[in-house]
Amino acid sequence: MVVELISVGTELLLGNIVNTNAAWLAEKCAALGLSCYYQTVVGDNRDRLAATLRTGLERSDILILSGGLGPTQDDLTKETAAEVFGQPLGMDPHSLERIETFFAEKGLEMTENNKKQALVPQGAAVVDNDNGTAPGLILTKDGKRMILLPGPPNELKPMFEGSIAPFLTKLTGKEEGAVIYSKTVKICGQGESSVESRITDLEQLSNPTVAPYAKIGEVHLRVTARAADEKEARKMVKPVVKELKARFGSLVYTTEEDVTLEKSVVDLLLANNLTVSTIESCSGGLLAARLINIPGVSEVFKSGYISYSNKAKRKIAGVKKSTLAKYGAVSSQTAGEMARGAALLSKADVTLSITGIAGPEGGTAEKPVGLVYMGCYVCGTTRVKEFRFSGNRAKIRESAVSAALTMMRQCILEYYSEKTFGKKE
Repeated sequence: MVVELISVGTELLLGNIVNTNAAWLAEKCAALGLSCYYQTVVGDNRDRLAATLRTGLERSDILILSGGLGPTQDDLTKETAAEVFGQPLGMDPHSLERIETFFAEKGLEMTENNKKQALVPQGAAVVDNDNGTAPGLILTKDGKRMILLPGPPNELKPMFEGSIAPFLTKLTGKEEGAVIYSKTVKICGQGESSVESRITDLEQLSNPTVAPYAKIGEVHLRVTARAADEKEARKMVKPVVKELKARFGSLVYTTEEDVTLEKSVVDLLLANNLTVSTIESCSGGLLAARLINIPGVSEVFKSGYISYSNKAKRKIAGVKKSTLAKYGAVSSQTAGEMARGAALLSKADVTLSITGIAGPEGGTAEKPVGLVYMGCYVCGTTRVKEFRFSGNRAKIRESAVSAALTMMRQCILEYYSEKTFGKKE
């Protein structure tokens, strides 16, 4: 079954808002086993939106639209979709009551134009919005479907996960042998080309399929099977996931959809009753921020230091003046002293230091932009590693943080397995 994503809003075309909805929806649709061949962004123009819908309906089974369901005159998604399907709008008492209750509970005055959001195309299924006033809609005609979702991510995401994903799962399951089941194997510390070179044989499989998805510092491998029922699909996926785990070993940090790299690190710290502190230079607190985003991290996270200047490195982490003079702030020696100094200061079991050149200026032939050193201290032993990242300043910093999480995880694992921890690379 083919799905097409259509994002509505002139602000998207002008670049005022980054279109994160499309990326998120694409990933969710792939997880449901839906094929997505086209994504479109169209402004708040009725004629152009109508043309986009008609084109989409010719080549896809399902159109998922986001945005344009608000109360103002330039919110035209619902009206245009109803026009294309020839379904007149009518007031939906249930939706109107929910909108009135929403305003009453917040003590706000409901203006007349808010009633516009309760207008529903004839025959459409209404999807309640528990986080806003615009209900979602599912329009059906001649085997084609249009799913209308509100634009704000905090409304779109829970609506999709709570109502639309189950609807799509049931819809695809109606096809003979069309129950879809997917499992994602998440790998850290390896680039996309390196991972792909080790799974070329598995990528030739037709059912189940193995599809790579690269992120900064990570590669996700989605294993998807189509079968008569979910039990059979799971059975088909299981040996492929097992094979991927065997090939990549400890580089696989999870096979759970909702587990991020930072969560896997926090879970590892919690499981081993370890505390952690960070000390950062070029990343400026990004590592600490990713860790602190995880609920429950307060059980393990002690301190986060930013030692951007040489003076701060000396004062906070106790980096020797002679080390900075001889080797420089961006060096393996400084990274190691930063990690040990932060451990001494915070009394944490684990510390991770980052020092590097994020650019765009500051690089030399010996120490180019993108050169980053990291030190990881675990219970008295320190390991230092050199990295070379590319891209602009933002990407280098983000790459450094992802690598730091991978390094911290690997160092903890190696410490407890008594392997090679403490050796420089």
